[in-house]
Amino acid sequence: MMAPRRLLLAAPALLLLPRGSRASPEAMAEAVRGFTGGAEIRPGRVTLEISPLVENGNTVPLSVSVESPMTEAEHVRAIAVFNERNPQPHVITVHLNPRAGRAMLATHIRLATSQTLLAVAQFSDGSFWSDRAQVVVTLAACVEG
Repeated sequence: MMAPRRLLLAAPALLLLPRGSRASPEAMAEAVRGFTGGAEIRPGRVTLEISPLVENGNTVPLSVSVESPMTEAEHVRAIAVFNERNPQPHVITVHLNPRAGRAMLATHIRLATSQTLLAVAQFSDGSFWSDRAQVVVTLAACVEG
């Protein structure tokens, strides 16, 4: 049996219907646990740079730098960024090795609303270090509906 033509034409539009956002501080904590495997995260050694006041959440520059000599003996394996109010709490993970020379990343992200961001770095010794930043967004992005 074939589907009516109107249903077939409307099906792509159904994908655009607003959905409830599942973002929450709990969802961010769960995403962080997935990255760290539940290991302790210490504050320090990581610098998350983002403007504390953002006029437009559609393109927000951020950078993360980590204090590390980036040698075979001691280096950053990964840097991850998380947020608590976007539809997806895990923003990005960058994997590094000593040949990177410097442990840093710079990118632009979208922010749905004012929220806390967290940057976590995983070191070669298995330790995790972090930095947090509060951001106030006046014009939201990532809004569905």
